Amino acid sequence: MNGLSPEHFANWMSLYAATGVCAMMAAFGAALAIGLEVVRGREWLEVRSFGSVALFGPRLWWRWQKHYLTATPVILAIVAYYASSLSW
Repeated sequence: MNGLSPEHFANWMSLYAATGVCAMMAAFGAALAIGLEVVRGREWLEVRSFGSVALFGPRLWWRWQKHYLTATPVILAIVAYYASSLSW
C-alpha cells in the first residue's frame, strides 16, 4: 500500500487546518456569548451559598456546550464545501 501523494497530503492538512480554525472561531463565539449573557444577567449576584458556588461553573460549562454544539452543523457545512473545492 502506497502512502499519500504530496497533493493529497496537502489537501488533508488544509482540511484539518480549516476545521481547526472553524472550531476555534465557534469556541470563541460561544465563550463571548456566554460572557455577555452572564454580564447582562448579573448572574454572579445569585451565587450566595456553597451549593450555588459549586454549581455555577458546571452551569456555565453546560451553557457553553449548548452554544458551541449549535455551531457544529455550520462547521461541517463549511468544511464540506471547502473539501469539495479541492482537487483530489
